[in-house]
Amino acid sequence: MPLRKEQPAFANNVKTKTNSTMNSLQVWTLLLSATAAAICLAGCASPSKWPGSVTKAPFGNAPDGTPVDIYTLRNAKGCEVRICNYGGIVVSLKVPDKSGKPGDVVLGYDNLDGYIKSSPYFGCLVGRYGNRIAKGKFTLNGKEYTLAVNNGPNSLHGGIKGFDKVVWTAKPLVGPLGPALGLGYVSKDGEEGYPGNLSVKAIYTWTDDNELHLDYTAATDKDTVVNLTHHSYFNLRGHGDNLGHVVQINADKFIPVDSTLIPTGELRPVKGTPFDFRTAMPIGARVNAKDEQIKFGGGYDHCWVINKQAGEFARHAVVYEPETGRVMEVWSTEPGLQFYGGNFLDGTITGKGGWTYQFRNGFCMEPQHFPDSPNQANFPSVVLKPGQIYKNTIVYKFSVR
Repeated sequence: MPLRKEQPAFANNVKTKTNSTMNSLQVWTLLLSATAAAICLAGCASPSKWPGSVTKAPFGNAPDGTPVDIYTLRNAKGCEVRICNYGGIVVSLKVPDKSGKPGDVVLGYDNLDGYIKSSPYFGCLVGRYGNRIAKGKFTLNGKEYTLAVNNGPNSLHGGIKGFDKVVWTAKPLVGPLGPALGLGYVSKDGEEGYPGNLSVKAIYTWTDDNELHLDYTAATDKDTVVNLTHHSYFNLRGHGDNLGHVVQINADKFIPVDSTLIPTGELRPVKGTPFDFRTAMPIGARVNAKDEQIKFGGGYDHCWVINKQAGEFARHAVVYEPETGRVMEVWSTEPGLQFYGGNFLDGTITGKGGWTYQFRNGFCMEPQHFPDSPNQANFPSVVLKPGQIYKNTIVYKFSVR
């Protein structure tokens, strides 16, 4: 099952900064064309008037002194999401509970310094390769590439300085579905060990229906591997542990891992295991089960194989929090969903509003390709070639019951 790729459809005048032979204009033509198609894929309707807004404010400076801004996308209902262009981080996301009271449902910090000093990937755009690559190595076209090892013996989330730790160019946009923010970044050939100059574009759209649409596109001038995803830690209650959140995942199989959380290559049926979320189940119901896979992950930190066709935009999961009535649906074009239960939060981080993040105070729902795919011949390909477009659409839909 290959990645979803398309050829260019129209041109524009955005330029990238690479030293490669790839024409900059052509790269951004491909990316913007693909992004427009991705937005429509997620439910594009005829453009209509909307009173949503995008505002910008300073948010501090990156370690190299580059100024960082924070953008607030507010929809017609007055709900808002705040995004900074350091790491493409969703800093806050406020949606109402069943009584209409708005609340922030993502973990993070009140200021940029927190994200710079100590962040377990709160709210960020992960790349160039989300999740783990075994021993920080992979072979492509007969050549072995060595990556930064930053998670035990493996490479995690793009390496030491992944996409979560760079400043992206940012531009407020008027999208067909509501206020939006466009982010762009060029990852140079050899950055963190990956081949090819990779031009990446991300568009965040916040709709009047309280849906956060994330549309990622990328193009390269050399064969490379790509796996982008979003890494917000959610807590629909707004505080406390996640054990009462009720989860349903549309998957008959999951991917077992070894003790370092690298896939064994097996796609294992969930039936009869603590990983069976085909019927909605509280996170806490089986999270401490006597199961080898639960032991390896310290709980849930695994990828589920979503029941859908390659490239199909489909629902991955539904999460319901009974106390507040908040519901989050997760939709995507990606083949897998990494469900992480916040098992490595340990009380050493104090976040927004002085909340100390304890064990399992948040959870992540990360649509993506499978972990370690470059080293797993039976997994869907993550190889991107020149002239092709990487596309990934993720939508988080919020409502109440």
